[in-house]
Amino acid sequence: MSKTVEFYFDLGSPATYLAYTQLPKICAETGSRLVYIPMLLGGVFKATGNASPATIPAKGRYMFEDLDRYARRYGVALKFNPHFPINTLTLMRAVTGMQLRHPERFQAFVDCLFNALWVEGRCLDEPATVAAVLTEHGFNPEDVLALTNDEAVKAALKDNTETAVKRGVFGAPSMFIGNQLFFGQDRLDFVAEALR
Repeated sequence: MSKTVEFYFDLGSPATYLAYTQLPKICAETGSRLVYIPMLLGGVFKATGNASPATIPAKGRYMFEDLDRYARRYGVALKFNPHFPINTLTLMRAVTGMQLRHPERFQAFVDCLFNALWVEGRCLDEPATVAAVLTEHGFNPEDVLALTNDEAVKAALKDNTETAVKRGVFGAPSMFIGNQLFFGQDRLDFVAEALR
């Protein structure tokens, strides 16, 4: 069994945020490598005919209650974002661009965006808010915006999303160990078990 976890993620998913808080620890404990693969969840939904559980009111209410239970279990902050769902196209291009062009700052970049969305509940659909968040964390908003318009970055995000769908991804978070897919932050115990 491979000792690498490929983590397909989109910032706009609260379940993905929870997985993101736990995977580094699981990988450290099992001597495994964590590979972050940004994808566009909206593109995955469109390609697979899937939709967010939040589109079904009763399921959406339950999902957020359940995610809150997991956040307490994990000992991490989670706040329902009143602006959910978020259009993450520009954000995920920025994440992909940071990974490609500035890998040394990738982790801090993703940290600040996940925190803004799922701890502070900020509206990252608004460019001014995004700029404020980036500035607060030492990133130049104009440089980040330039990344989102880079054709190679756009192509990389599109390729990641298409590859995810070809591999059987239908939502986020999705994690692969070898060719085995684990979907959902509530399957992290199986991820840890497979790595051990």
